[in-house]
Amino acid sequence: MGNRNVNIGLSLGADICWPIAYETLFEGLKLDGMKLGGDTLAFNLERVTIEPFSLHQPVRYDVVIDRLTHWYSTSREWIKKAILVDDLYVYNNPWSLQSNEKHTSYAAMTRLGLPVPETWMLPPKEYDASDDLEETLKKYARMFSLDEIGEKIGYPFFMKPYHGGGWKGVSRIDNAADLHRAYDESGTEVMNLQKAVLPHDWFVRCVGLGPQLRKVNYDPGAPLHDRYRMDIDFLDAEDQSVLEDMTLTINAFFGWDFNSCESLRANGVWHPIDFANACPDSQVTSLHYHFPWLIKANLRWSLFCAATDRPMRKNMDWAPFYEIADKDISPREKLRAYAAIAHERFETEKFREFCQNKLGHLDELAHDFFGSETMRDAIRQKVTALFPAHEHDEFTELFWNRIQTWREQEGQQGDKDGF
Repeated sequence: MGNRNVNIGLSLGADICWPIAYETLFEGLKLDGMKLGGDTLAFNLERVTIEPFSLHQPVRYDVVIDRLTHWYSTSREWIKKAILVDDLYVYNNPWSLQSNEKHTSYAAMTRLGLPVPETWMLPPKEYDASDDLEETLKKYARMFSLDEIGEKIGYPFFMKPYHGGGWKGVSRIDNAADLHRAYDESGTEVMNLQKAVLPHDWFVRCVGLGPQLRKVNYDPGAPLHDRYRMDIDFLDAEDQSVLEDMTLTINAFFGWDFNSCESLRANGVWHPIDFANACPDSQVTSLHYHFPWLIKANLRWSLFCAATDRPMRKNMDWAPFYEIADKDISPREKLRAYAAIAHERFETEKFREFCQNKLGHLDELAHDFFGSETMRDAIRQKVTALFPAHEHDEFTELFWNRIQTWREQEGQQGDKDGF
């Protein structure tokens, strides 16, 4: 018992808007002096720099909100070292993030009984030549018929890179000619073929940050700034529950604190189609109306993890999920049981109590901040970085107005999940 420093680091890439919002609200919360478990806490926040490091170099952070390790190897290795040597807590287990591609996530959730659409993997159309690979392919590669595979899956389906990358490189395949053309254009990419879920009446992206969840009506065919629709309360309670349980299951299974799950509903069944999205888009230019929710969720989870000295789960421990998968119970009962494991791993009740007792002033503070000139300037900075000069005023105003709509509709009542 005594005084304890709580240190949070932001490991950032090209991020502009959300760090400004996070940092401003962090300062406004005035957390120093918080009493927890007999200790008096003092909170510190800084942006993590990139530099050479020793295996024995101490790490001064309790929690790092990580936006780099999914693509930048130096930061990834620093993060992994810090977890192993210094007991750092970091969003999204980096070993899982590095090793579990989208195809792996499809396989795992199929094993758990989730209705993932029929999915195939194709060898790459082209390859970078080497003596070993040439010899391997000569011995073991087998000729295959694209036409036969297309017929087995059934048109239409989608071809997409197995390692992800959003909708870039995704092609709808309606016939054999489309399939041949898309495969010829895929080059050295390893591609998945996934059966289309048609017709569907809803396409929803459920974003999870710890045990906090946001269901968003999603339009993948719209321009990036319009894909996240502004609908609220558009699903009934059971549909919301299914999507929440599904997202929690995936995130807890793979050790992802911050991930999103895209699902399509057809004939009353939700089919997860894209759910290895750890470290999803956090920009105001994409999220707009939903941006305040993300910032508040990020603050709550990071502060909880840091203040309570939450331990990092270094391995996945999938056995409890498989035990449920092998039980003779309905798919919905299995999903509820998986979600119960997720709630235990995310310490949902402990987290809810922390938020209610220690962060009750966040809602009012956030309502005021998202109507401030600081927020408007953060929007403009991000718009300026992405849009041509003649569109700066137009899109700054668009995103600003959408956030003001959030303030009117949701900003004063707190989040509906009770955190």
